[in-house]
Amino acid sequence: MQIPLTFPRDVGIFSADKNVASEPRGAAPAAQGGEVRVALLVSEENAVVGPRVTAFVMAGGEGTRLRPFTRDCPKPALPFARRYRIIDFVLSNLYNSMIRSVYVLLQYRPESLLKHLAENWGFARSAPGELLEAVLPRGDGPRGGFKGTADAVRQNLHLVEAGRPDAVAVFAADHVYRMDVRQMLAFHEARAADATVAAVPVPVGEASAFGVICADTAGRILGFQEKPDAPAPMPGKPGYAFASMGNYLFRPEVLREVLEAAAARGEYDFGQHVLPRMIGTHRVYAYDFSRNLIPGVKPHEERAYWRDVGTVEAYRSAHRDLRGPQPRFSLDNAEWPIYPGERPGTAAARRRGVISRAVRGAGVGAQGAALRPRRGRSGAPVYMAAQPVGRDAPSVAEQAREVSGN
Repeated sequence: MQIPLTFPRDVGIFSADKNVASEPRGAAPAAQGGEVRVALLVSEENAVVGPRVTAFVMAGGEGTRLRPFTRDCPKPALPFARRYRIIDFVLSNLYNSMIRSVYVLLQYRPESLLKHLAENWGFARSAPGELLEAVLPRGDGPRGGFKGTADAVRQNLHLVEAGRPDAVAVFAADHVYRMDVRQMLAFHEARAADATVAAVPVPVGEASAFGVICADTAGRILGFQEKPDAPAPMPGKPGYAFASMGNYLFRPEVLREVLEAAAARGEYDFGQHVLPRMIGTHRVYAYDFSRNLIPGVKPHEERAYWRDVGTVEAYRSAHRDLRGPQPRFSLDNAEWPIYPGERPGTAAARRRGVISRAVRGAGVGAQGAALRPRRGRSGAPVYMAAQPVGRDAPSVAEQAREVSGN
């Protein structure tokens, strides 16, 4: 079952000059080492005239390691920084990358995501060339639900045929990051790859928590290691390993071929089954996410920030990365916004003083200020804090005290 939702049309990251090749505003020059920056032709209606991409966003996971938070909703539906859901990061990255044909594949407790997409991503009649559709399994019939990530895409290959794209993107919905997908697409096309896997360098000591990619100096993948005890280091970077981000690009005809072959073998997952088999028969490359350039990123931010928030501690840690006047990852970037939380206008800010009897809205910043206790109906304090509050401070949840005063 498909549910159409239209993207907002009020933001364009690329130039809208007709028949003019353009790049992201404020983008740095293309990285060295064989990297290619995409040149896009953009029409007056903001429709990309260039490589067409159909994207599948994998949002059906249960997220058992995040229990009890995911007891009633899937991991991509969890709130992040109060004004977002985790899925908003991948949807914003696709939208900002001018990829406007997107299918969100749902399964586990989809109600909250359906509601969020409908209310915040424009639930309406889809517009040609710019659409978002939520896709549910077909039910309890002979095909049943999705048996894995690869099976979910295989059951919806008719959507690829309808769009006739030049590439198919299969992206995870449960990570916090910014990414210009068109730069990954340029790498994919320059290598004449059948499949490309986005990979992020992580310290070898931390790589055992991820699927690790073994690649040569040109990026061609030689093997995969699933959460290895001794991760293989990157070529030329012995202290780092390539961790798979769960984001893939495929040639459409190759995708159909490998998915049908996997189904015949009873294999249903990209990371465990499809991609490891492809490396012996197809051209499969790793795209180095650390080379991805995003306009508007501040000097103090962590370069190529990416977090898998698959555990309670990782979820909390990613929130801590937003703190301080110079956070590792800033949500305020007008040149690469995260939707739907960011709205036009200037946020309020206060540098010193006391904030009393007030409710802080999204985007409000305060430094050197204190939140004065407020009394509830029972007379017990609701908030107790004598420290900075706002975007650069502990969350309200961390500062809150139970109304009982315990």
